[in-house]
Amino acid sequence: MASDADCVALLAERIQRLHTFFGRPVVVGINGAPGSGKTTLARSLRNRLQQESELSSVCVSIDDLYLSKRARQELARKQHPLLLTRGVPGTHDVDLGIDVLRALTKPAAASVVTLPGFDKAHDDRIEVSKLRTVETPVDVVLFEGWCVGARPQQDEDLTDPINELEAEQDPDGTWRTYVNTKLKDEYARLFECIDALIMLRVPSFGKVLEWRTLQEQELRECVRTQAADEVPAAGMRSEELRRFVMYFERLTRYMLEDVPNYADTIIDIDESHRMVAAINSDWPFESAVP
Repeated sequence: MASDADCVALLAERIQRLHTFFGRPVVVGINGAPGSGKTTLARSLRNRLQQESELSSVCVSIDDLYLSKRARQELARKQHPLLLTRGVPGTHDVDLGIDVLRALTKPAAASVVTLPGFDKAHDDRIEVSKLRTVETPVDVVLFEGWCVGARPQQDEDLTDPINELEAEQDPDGTWRTYVNTKLKDEYARLFECIDALIMLRVPSFGKVLEWRTLQEQELRECVRTQAADEVPAAGMRSEELRRFVMYFERLTRYMLEDVPNYADTIIDIDESHRMVAAINSDWPFESAVP
């Protein structure tokens, strides 16, 4: 049984080899269900890469690409009310994501890139003056997110609702078809920027609600440290969270079946939220013809 540290060490070694193989900055995608530990893994990899190999790296989350609240309100009005809620493909600024990934990895003269940011407590984008910046070029971009690298479903698989949210709020399939269409075109262009994909595979979709609840508790604890007049009522309660997770259910269940077919490495997560096994498939440097 591998430990978290073993998995991080293995992945860092493979990322170093990937960078050497391409001889340029690389983008490594990290896919996993909500609450699986993507952000923690990305930060651990960044620290190890910088300490062990001196490769400069930066973490970028697909969550930081969410559309503003106002933009989602307009999207909900024009397309479907469920698009007001951030999360699914169609609620991110894909062009911004492509621009950022390209700017971070472009082998050009040194420059400064502003990273996007999203404040989940306020459910809106972070104002520009408070955004992080990074000097480029960097060697490795760790691009993490629950749907990073996802591929669309077959149209015929969208017919039947998968939960009560879809049955009640999307009976004709307009919302889920819109999401799937975005995966076919815009998100496919974004994910083309990825040089290798890591998947954190959770035991089942049932663990998503449990682990997402822990994240929500941490969010509430975080905002308690801020001034009361600066923070809205933060964090979802149990029934709200159960409903929120339904937005992610269809694609998460599909990714658990589909992503292992093409991910470069699969990290299995056990019931106790530990990384216990690394299943390696075929990284680009392993399939190269000598």
